Amino acid sequence: MKKTSSLATLLLLSLALTACTTTGIGGGQLAGGGAADEPVTFSWTSTDGGLSGSMTATLPDMSYQGKFFQITQQTRSEVLTPLWTYWNRGWYDWPYWGSPMMQPYPTTQFITHYSGKVVATLTGQGDQRMRCRFHLVAPASGMSGGGEGQCQLADGRVVRAVFPGK
Repeated sequence: MKKTSSLATLLLLSLALTACTTTGIGGGQLAGGGAADEPVTFSWTSTDGGLSGSMTATLPDMSYQGKFFQITQQTRSEVLTPLWTYWNRGWYDWPYWGSPMMQPYPTTQFITHYSGKVVATLTGQGDQRMRCRFHLVAPASGMSGGGEGQCQLADGRVVRAVFPGK
């Protein structure tokens, strides 16, 4: 009886842990650099409903991995600080909400007023970097709700990305 009870408890615990993990995929096109467009695939995993987690972007010649974060009113600026580390000028040359001609907003305004947006910095072989920004279709559903956006490689090439909603 005790063995059956322990097995049932283990099974329920395992089921509960897997139920909390969400995953998804996306796709896109890499453009720029004078070359033909190339396909890009994305996959992501989250344990908090798609608000944050890990992401992989696979290009024909390289794979990039890192963390993503949805900006919400609860987001703290120190959580986002590592995203800017490898970009010489922060992201002021690539503002989230417009063109390079606009002045950047202070971090506190960005966090307070712009929920439903996701940012990520992904790392590839040889310390290559890719920075990403996505707009979610259903912010309350996190990445599971779908969205679209773009990523930029350190050489300036851009990936247009789409994540289907579930």
